[in-house]
Amino acid sequence: MLKLLRPAVTRVLTPLGRALARRGISPNLITVLGTLGVAAGALGFYPRGQLFAGSVVITVFVLADLLDGVLARMTGTGSTFGAFLDSTLDRVGDAAVFSGLILWFMSSGQSVLAGVALFCLVAGAVVSYAKARAEGLGLNCDVGLAERGERLLVVLVAAGLGGLGVPYILAAGLWLLAAASAFTAGQRILHVYRQTVPT
Repeated sequence: MLKLLRPAVTRVLTPLGRALARRGISPNLITVLGTLGVAAGALGFYPRGQLFAGSVVITVFVLADLLDGVLARMTGTGSTFGAFLDSTLDRVGDAAVFSGLILWFMSSGQSVLAGVALFCLVAGAVVSYAKARAEGLGLNCDVGLAERGERLLVVLVAAGLGGLGVPYILAAGLWLLAAASAFTAGQRILHVYRQTVPT
């Protein structure tokens, strides 16, 4: 769903990409710095209950996930390793976001929400792995209700609004995300099944 916004975001990021290209900054460096920023924002702010500030910092660095691709296309330096690095570090960033929330929930006695956040983390990893494994087998698996962009949008908006004092929004967002992630994993498994098992 958020793929529809990618061309507009790319246009916005193109001037920054040009500036970085002129300075010889590599897309892989942007990928690494973006992940470090996401991890620092999530693990530095969320465990202390500073949900709004953490969400703002994370959102700024999540844009690096788009900027590295813009820079790679602009400079013609895209590579297989770059794609691998980007996907691998995406998992690190996702783990940091949910780990930060889990730490805060545990320290504030919200063990049920800690469990829901843990489920979201694991289900999100399964969703991503299902696609990677299917594509490694030469199959198409570009389906699903809640891809990474949607999952990040839900958790960051819910955490940010929760940090501003909106009641129940973080709990509702996490339960919604848990259901959507489980559904998406099922969608991808079914999609691969239909491609591989004769009917």
